[in-house]
Amino acid sequence: MTANAVKLDPFTLEIVKDSLLAAGDEMFIALARTSMSPIIYEVLDYASGLTDAEGNLLTQGNGVTGFIGMLSFMVKETLAKYPGDNLKEGDVIIINDPYQGGGSHLSDVGLVMPIFHDNKLIAFAANKAHWTEVGGKDPGSFTNDAVDIFQEGLQFPCIKLFNEGVVNEALVEIISANVRFPDLSLGDMYAQVAALKTGEKRVKELCEKYSSEVIQSAITYHLNHGEKISRAELTKLPKGDFYAEDFIDTDGIGNGPFPIKVKVTITDEEFICDFRGSSPQVPGPMNCSFTGLASAVRAIFLAITNPDIDVNDGVFRPLKIIVDEKSIMSAERPVPVSNYFETLLGSLDLIWQALAPHIPNRLSAGQFLSVCAVTLSGTHHEDGESFLIVEPSVGGWGASNNMDGASGQFCFSDGETYNVPIEVAETRYGVMIDEYSLRIDGDGSGVGQYVGGKGVIRSYRAMTDNQLVTVTFGRNKFLPWGVNGGHQGSPNQFIIKKSDGTEDGPFGVYPRYKLMKGDVVQLMTGAGGGYGDPNLRPPEKVAQDVKNGYFTIEEARKYFGVEIDSETYSFRKIEI
Repeated sequence: MTANAVKLDPFTLEIVKDSLLAAGDEMFIALARTSMSPIIYEVLDYASGLTDAEGNLLTQGNGVTGFIGMLSFMVKETLAKYPGDNLKEGDVIIINDPYQGGGSHLSDVGLVMPIFHDNKLIAFAANKAHWTEVGGKDPGSFTNDAVDIFQEGLQFPCIKLFNEGVVNEALVEIISANVRFPDLSLGDMYAQVAALKTGEKRVKELCEKYSSEVIQSAITYHLNHGEKISRAELTKLPKGDFYAEDFIDTDGIGNGPFPIKVKVTITDEEFICDFRGSSPQVPGPMNCSFTGLASAVRAIFLAITNPDIDVNDGVFRPLKIIVDEKSIMSAERPVPVSNYFETLLGSLDLIWQALAPHIPNRLSAGQFLSVCAVTLSGTHHEDGESFLIVEPSVGGWGASNNMDGASGQFCFSDGETYNVPIEVAETRYGVMIDEYSLRIDGDGSGVGQYVGGKGVIRSYRAMTDNQLVTVTFGRNKFLPWGVNGGHQGSPNQFIIKKSDGTEDGPFGVYPRYKLMKGDVVQLMTGAGGGYGDPNLRPPEKVAQDVKNGYFTIEEARKYFGVEIDSETYSFRKIEI
């Protein structure tokens, strides 16, 4: 197929392109509205989209930014396993293999459906969603002290869930027998199927209206146009080699920290990210596969070049990734990967840190970075049923060269996701939420000419005995970085406030901490890094910060050189 197979006028090109984008959006909405789990319909921890017949991404709707690119890897793995005529109309492939097409962890289950027109493979519909449960040794499946992939749940190695429209009942029974909440997991699975069928329907309608030849030519143009835009943006970037080094705090089972590094080379033709020299894969579940690394790099590449562009595989043609085999960011079977997202985030943050001083109009100071994942399981205090909370946490973003950082937002890879609302949490789960507020550190974290955004405090009170909470807070030891004299942010951490008045912690990573009735787990996420010399922050802004409770009078004097009256909030600049 070539771009000139069918000559298209610009109006048809735009209509077909926008129709494909609309189909992707409709798939995304269909999954949210038919899913069973709050992690999907409230948090939006999923992605959906379309690829061409060769697995090149055409459109993708994201709740989770970290899934950018994973759909195309899933489709290409499907094509490799089912070549030629082995894929039939009505087939649906299920895949969560982290080391191949899956790319993340076992909880993120992908479905792939080939789309045919006149018996010819035209495209694929695909989605990837975080199931509440895929089995494994711990409730919620993703855990922070697994020692191999087999402890982390069911593995779906690119197999047929539907064969020519007929569901594989044996596989469905296996899933039902191996997960703790089968109604949720199977409900989400069928919601994913419904979303795929929505995409199939819309693509077939386009083929009927314009012909498959027109659609394929429009797809080729769409991909080439994406490449053209990326290459144009590359010419605007600074050229040369840029370096950064950092650490992954821990592997979850007591080892670490683990060094990671990158050399970014930018030319007019290529954007090369070389991660060689980073830590080998580790015993605990902080390992990330190459697919996860590629998705991380794609996400930050978009932020650097053109964050408003419609995502397709053509956009990423100038991008090149180099990494050692079996590194912490290119892990291979059978090492555990439950918390792959911490290394995924650490990898993209290296590129961010290397380039932030050179691209101040696109990149801010460091953010709290971690997904700050929490799973909390137990028995509901009213109906005695088992419950499971699975959710990420919000924190502070770094300041930029012209504005303060955002407070209480999800990390880069979580993207357009949300907390489970307090009302939903207290109704569905055996907890009360005692506090959900901005975290005021009181130690000068994130100060600068522009200040880092604030983290939050979110406190769960157990309403029954023997609840178990597993918390994975990265950026606990190595803090969000400042730029041009801005201060570091603060750590992500949590403490346990027991009903007898004692406290335990703070911790960064902890598996299955037992909570008795009345115990409180207090989750505290970090502030982002500051940008610029704090002494250059306008005194009137500092006074307003103090009035709003973001900084104390002592901090205003110590870090900003501003003396503030505690009653009137009048101010004067002093020497520090």
